[in-house]
Amino acid sequence: MGNDGGSIPTRRELVKEAARAPTTAQLKETQREQQEHAWTTCPLSHKVLARPIVSDSVGNLYNKDAVLQFLIGDDAEGISSKSDCEEILCGRVKGLRDVVELHFEVDTERTEHPSDKINAHRHQRREGWICPITAKPLGAGVKSVYLVPCGHVFTEEAIRQLKGDKCLQCDEAYTEDNVISILPTKEEEKQRLIARGQKLAEQGLTHSLKKAPGSKKRKKHATDNSVDTPSNTVDAPKSAAAANDRSSTSTPTPGGNIKNASAAKIAARVKDEQDEKNKRQKRAGLNENLDSLFTKKDSKKSGDFMTRGFTIPASARR
Repeated sequence: MGNDGGSIPTRRELVKEAARAPTTAQLKETQREQQEHAWTTCPLSHKVLARPIVSDSVGNLYNKDAVLQFLIGDDAEGISSKSDCEEILCGRVKGLRDVVELHFEVDTERTEHPSDKINAHRHQRREGWICPITAKPLGAGVKSVYLVPCGHVFTEEAIRQLKGDKCLQCDEAYTEDNVISILPTKEEEKQRLIARGQKLAEQGLTHSLKKAPGSKKRKKHATDNSVDTPSNTVDAPKSAAAANDRSSTSTPTPGGNIKNASAAKIAARVKDEQDEKNKRQKRAGLNENLDSLFTKKDSKKSGDFMTRGFTIPASARR
């Protein structure tokens, strides 16, 4: 009986199964899904990430036009409310000097799979990005970094193996502190980036190593990369079209404009290996099972399986 006031259910009757902590596999799968979403979607506009793309001091990715709309205070459709944007940015972005525009190497050989159109909600980014040194694809599951102030993107493996103080692509100088992890997952790496931002703020610099607005004027012969004259909070580009043209340029093949000698050799070797692999695939031609049905040029048999017929063995002719 029930619902008549005559019985009171106990907790054992209501809770059939105790809550269980998620397994390691479930936690990894959840983290992978979050990384995939962060690599493909702008958190401000909820649109697909498309160049020009910028990053803040902790490695988060945004569409540049969405950041501009937030800074200008534009209430255009397609962007979250100002309060939501401020909650996402956590006060890290007050101007364009607080972000760095990233320069991705585009994989020109990538072709869109037919299933991408069907599963468009799962495959949001159609443009493929690769490391210009190792030619590995960039995205969820691959530790990627970019350099400040140039903004070129590489795999962490390439930067770790080719230790140096100059960018592997444009040969611009950088320090170890200015190697920024993209969408870091480890807590110690996040804390390192936060500490870096606080240190730069104490020096009157922004994430892009430019002088923060309102700070004291530096000497003209300063050796850092800061800007000597103050500017407005929003450093809008002189021409939007020029900024888009600059962000859309990329080399067609790995190592095309790499100035670092060691990096250029590795990129050239990777390209040669890929070309040799493509040549082997072309020489393979037909499937081996189908190719075995046809006669080769140096074969003693005449014709193929359709024309050469049946030959009586010599032992059976007696």
